[in-house]
Amino acid sequence: MAIGCRIETDFKRAAPRLVALFQGIPVANIDDNMGRVAAMDSRIFPLGKGQLLGTAFTVRVPQGDNLMFHAAMDLARPGDVIMIDAGGFDNRAIFGELMAAYCKRRGIAGIVCDGAVRDSAALSRMEGFLVYACGVTPNGPYKNGPGEIGVPVVIGGKAVHPGDIIVGDEDGVLAIDPAAAEELAAAAAAVQEKEDAIMRHIVEDGAYIRPWVDGKLREIGCAFPGQ
Repeated sequence: MAIGCRIETDFKRAAPRLVALFQGIPVANIDDNMGRVAAMDSRIFPLGKGQLLGTAFTVRVPQGDNLMFHAAMDLARPGDVIMIDAGGFDNRAIFGELMAAYCKRRGIAGIVCDGAVRDSAALSRMEGFLVYACGVTPNGPYKNGPGEIGVPVVIGGKAVHPGDIIVGDEDGVLAIDPAAAEELAAAAAAVQEKEDAIMRHIVEDGAYIRPWVDGKLREIGCAFPGQ
């Protein structure tokens, strides 16, 4: 195998039941339970709306080159999210509408690209298929390689391993180690339940109860007037 060219497809994916635990859970609530540092950099933005949920199928490509992504499209399985480490290069698109449409037709859940895309209007209109990227440009890709498939990559400053659980929404995207999935999903669901109760108080009573604010103000010597 040539240096810089590697294709690994024999990796363990997160079990479907573990992936399903994160259905409908906001990325913000998951991130709150991952030290508030798990989300990929905000420059990785969504081109559509809804939730992205699946297992990581990783690809590393040279800047502005999509040869290995072409190979990955045929190797990824339904339910995978193709995670492309393109080095953050945003002056040459890695893919556009045609490649995304093919991925969707094959049952792939979405694409996260630390690189640029084109045909952004069409990508943003796709239903049931989310695309994330760090830039948009009409400049097309080279197709020379090399590249790697099924290896650990870095996307938006965060490590992603093949088979990780990928969760995204309009706020951003993150990767989850399947070994931590059950505990993390339970904690994130508890946060969501707590926030739902807070929202009910706001809507029904006009009250946002947060006694910790008074405590923090006193701690820094800045209490409310009259206290």
